[in-house]
Amino acid sequence: MKKGFSSVVVALTAVTLLFQGCATLGSMEKHMAELNFQVEPSPLEVHGDSVKVTITGKFPEKYFAKAVSAQATPAIVWNGGEATYKVQEFKGEKATGNGDVIPFKTGKSFKYTATLPYSAGMESSKLELRIKGAKGSKTASFPAVEIAKGVITTPYLMKRDDKVIGSKDALIRSTDKTFEAVVNFDLNSSVLKPAEMKDADIAELQALLTAISTNPKMVVTQIELQSYASPEGEIILNDGLAVERAQAGSKVMTNVLKTAKLDVLYGALVKENPKGEDWDGFKAAMEKSAIADSDIIVRILQRTTDLTERETEIKNISKTYTEIKDLIFPSLRRCVIRVYYTENGYTDAELISLGKTNASVLNYEELLKAGSLTEDANVQAAIYKEAEGKANGDYRASNNLGVVYYGMNKSSEAAKQFEKAYGMKKNSETSNNNGVAVRMNGDRKGAMKLFSESGSAESKYNKGLILIANGDYAGAVSTMKDVKSFNSALAKLLSGDNAGAKSDLDASGDKSALADYLRAIICARSNDAAGKDSNLSSAIAKDGSLGEKSKTDLEFVK
Repeated sequence: MKKGFSSVVVALTAVTLLFQGCATLGSMEKHMAELNFQVEPSPLEVHGDSVKVTITGKFPEKYFAKAVSAQATPAIVWNGGEATYKVQEFKGEKATGNGDVIPFKTGKSFKYTATLPYSAGMESSKLELRIKGAKGSKTASFPAVEIAKGVITTPYLMKRDDKVIGSKDALIRSTDKTFEAVVNFDLNSSVLKPAEMKDADIAELQALLTAISTNPKMVVTQIELQSYASPEGEIILNDGLAVERAQAGSKVMTNVLKTAKLDVLYGALVKENPKGEDWDGFKAAMEKSAIADSDIIVRILQRTTDLTERETEIKNISKTYTEIKDLIFPSLRRCVIRVYYTENGYTDAELISLGKTNASVLNYEELLKAGSLTEDANVQAAIYKEAEGKANGDYRASNNLGVVYYGMNKSSEAAKQFEKAYGMKKNSETSNNNGVAVRMNGDRKGAMKLFSESGSAESKYNKGLILIANGDYAGAVSTMKDVKSFNSALAKLLSGDNAGAKSDLDASGDKSALADYLRAIICARSNDAAGKDSNLSSAIAKDGSLGEKSKTDLEFVK
């Protein structure tokens, strides 16, 4: 957008006439259209926290007197403040001092560009040109000339919608467990010994089954009777012995279940599984033993798969074999009673309820899950605080508490939590979230570094917010292309893509007052007066303060 620069010409003409004295004001006005002074942009626009102006024009031939010099200073003026751009100096061919020399006969084009940092108040302001002229010892200042209206601040409509990442729980809802009790037998025997029934593991077996039967969250899936014979003697005889020992184990289970009055509940789950000679158990026992030549025995087992050959070679190590019979074989003559059961955790409803009423009974992973299921932000915060106090806790509770605070618009509290989590563990989610905290504190460079460190989709979007603030609208559009949001629409609008901005804003589903206000700007830039009016009316109906803003917003006046 451009603005005729005729007022500047009037001032410069006045200076020239004053010091040259060889032309009339009428003749200067006659050629004013030939000067083509322009301001770009007009109105001015904030861009990356700065306001840049470019002024171009041409002094025609025989326009600038040879002995005259002039200074032009653009300034932004608003109620209660002003800021001046750098001074531009011009001088005739014979004038002393500094300045761009303007040949009298040929004239000369010029281009002036300067930048100022944006200050609050510039939105309702004007750009004026202040001119001073000199010829020899004579000087004169002329009234300031307004050359542009105010500063467009549309980039500052950007919403705070940084994408933060919550940490996931690692809750295993159901856990499969196994309990073992062992019934031992004498050599070549499957007869139950009375002492075996009095062992502690049999009592524990009965107590476990009783506890499971009264706990709806625990379910027995199978009771297996896995029986063995020690690897000595005839293989066929040992296979039969393992079968008999499984049957003996079945009698033990029958007695245990009847005593606990659980035979009807669990009786059908008992399965006999005789395994024969226990070579695997023998190898494992030898690897752990301190028996001489145990390493030789293990190598024999690894080298030879023929069971008869194995036994023969082991027996040939006579002294060692005697120790094996006394120390290893007795523990292999057994029936292992294995109870397979599943322990189920709390349901979602139970976790939500306990999170509200008795969070301390939940373990760390349960607390993280409860927090993710809860909708009340205050309850969520309390749950994650409880999780932070758990001895086995990690960065996730602190990170998630930060996410909750961020959603509650508690920026300082969120920043502290994000920094804390990042200090505990650096990963994709904590780097991104700490980047959000750093950006909220005004450090764009530091935030950009953390977003790059994160590499997440969320951090990619967050980079776009920084690029908008930096005035790199094309970069923001590219970085935010995978998300349709208010801010992606803003980036497209600022980059000149009105249709793309409207498409993104419609796709975002944003019905807020600010979204309607942005729609009004899109329509204004698209010369859609009716659309501008209707969207602006909708925005003001939702938020009355936007009515006052719109009165001075140059998006609508220009």
